[in-house]
Amino acid sequence: MNKTVQFKLSLMMFLEFFIWGGWFVTLGTFLGSNLQANGAETGMAFSTQSWGAIIAPFVIGLIADRFFNAEKILGILHLLGAILMYQMAQASTFQVFYPYVLGYMITYMPTLALVNSVSFNQMKDPEKEFSFIRVWGTIGWIVAGLAISFLFHWDAAENIKNGLLQNTFLMTAIASGILGIFSFSLPKTPPTANKDSKVKLSDILGLDALKLLKDRNFLVFFLASILICIPLAFYYQNANPFLTEIGMTNPTGKMTIGQASEVLFMLLLPVFFKRFGFKKTLLFGMLSWALRYVLFAYGHAGDLSFMLLLGIALHGLCYDFFFVSGQIYTNSKAGDQVKSAAQGLITLATYGVGMLVGFKVAGMISDGYLVSENTHDWQHIWLFPAAFAAVVMMLFALLFKDEKIAYKN
Repeated sequence: MNKTVQFKLSLMMFLEFFIWGGWFVTLGTFLGSNLQANGAETGMAFSTQSWGAIIAPFVIGLIADRFFNAEKILGILHLLGAILMYQMAQASTFQVFYPYVLGYMITYMPTLALVNSVSFNQMKDPEKEFSFIRVWGTIGWIVAGLAISFLFHWDAAENIKNGLLQNTFLMTAIASGILGIFSFSLPKTPPTANKDSKVKLSDILGLDALKLLKDRNFLVFFLASILICIPLAFYYQNANPFLTEIGMTNPTGKMTIGQASEVLFMLLLPVFFKRFGFKKTLLFGMLSWALRYVLFAYGHAGDLSFMLLLGIALHGLCYDFFFVSGQIYTNSKAGDQVKSAAQGLITLATYGVGMLVGFKVAGMISDGYLVSENTHDWQHIWLFPAAFAAVVMMLFALLFKDEKIAYKN
């Protein structure tokens, strides 16, 4: 891969995740403070990510893989996203806001697969080359959070009260427009499927991989993956509103500690795999979910803010040791014929079904522990996902039989 192509792909990844991190992290805070949304409504807004994940395979399977170059579809989707994001910034009620955020997520979620397709198409050795491209996405997310907190101060209490948090949508709209235009200059990535070939629903949704569920271990892992997404949804939906409500300064910027830890724990993942095996690595991940929520539950009382920062820093351990490990496990269990289908099925089950249920539950729990207007009983809210993650961990420990998994670093 030449340096020009590497730069273009790195910039593409940077903007792709700068866009996601530039509004999604503070969405819950914006909805509660600007649109006076309750927990159920906030859960609906976050659930649009799941609907986007469910619809994304159809966009990729029916259009991108068959008729048009991936980079052109990427450009069109981000230009549409820029328009929808601008409309989200103008919304004054949740009822006006919701259709725009739903439309936006339907256009955005397919782009996550498209940026990977464009990248892989230029690589001779993806296992070695992709991580150097993908890391720029993490950097983009971090830069977005730091800009919101330390450059523009949009998440400061006074600025939130004055409605400046809506500027995150304007910033994201500009970035989306830039990536939309830039995408047309990316390396050509033609469709991979014959446009005249018969379209099968099983191929689009990865249903051919359902036969893997006959394996007891994979079935246990599959169900655990769905269930662990319920406590995961609590973090995405409630972490920023929680930190803002309890008065933490620069909460969005400090939450980027979680993305920085992703890079660190990604490097440590091969070491854990080789020393402890797949089962214990996943158990470490699930234990960290329970631990982080306990830290959140008790860390906001008194001068214990270090517990909150530690809980944020556990994000890399939570995500990498469960979800990245799970992708590696799925890849090892699936044969060459259903490898892509298996990854698609896991994505549909977790980001689709699991997160959809999780956001709804998180909204219900948040409403149930609303003490007064914009004040919550956060200790009880966080103890629920902590207990849930602990139960999933114990069930997985009892039902999953350890097996050796080949890990290619």
